[in-house]
Amino acid sequence: MLEISDHISIDDAEITESFIRSSGPGGQNVNKVETAVQLRFNAAASPSISQAVFERLKLIAGRRMTADGTIVLTAQNHRSQDRNRKDARARLAALIARALTPPKHRRPTRPSRSARLKRMDGKKKRGQVKKTRRKSGFGDGY
Repeated sequence: MLEISDHISIDDAEITESFIRSSGPGGQNVNKVETAVQLRFNAAASPSISQAVFERLKLIAGRRMTADGTIVLTAQNHRSQDRNRKDARARLAALIARALTPPKHRRPTRPSRSARLKRMDGKKKRGQVKKTRRKSGFGDGY
């Protein structure tokens, strides 16, 4: 059982783990032992995830989610299979936990009048500085 929050937990039967050979450190052990973990979780068919959470999860997961709604995570940072397994499960839990919180509603704002005037003042001063650096001559348009 993977606990995500107080009211959401994912059953182990919903998560499929397969072990593959890992790249990276490990010496000769890399060629003999399958330490990397490829975790698959079908979020579209999961009863513990609501439709709204699934839609946010689709945006957050990006290319880690397949077209049919399965999240695929590969963990190979550690040399042991158990640590990679725990890492993949923790990453899945963090991904779903991020999708649980709905995004804050953005209230559109406009800059104040004084902020606009200050911005225009700065642009005018910068233009004056650049104007004084010009060479005087025929190409200036004077």
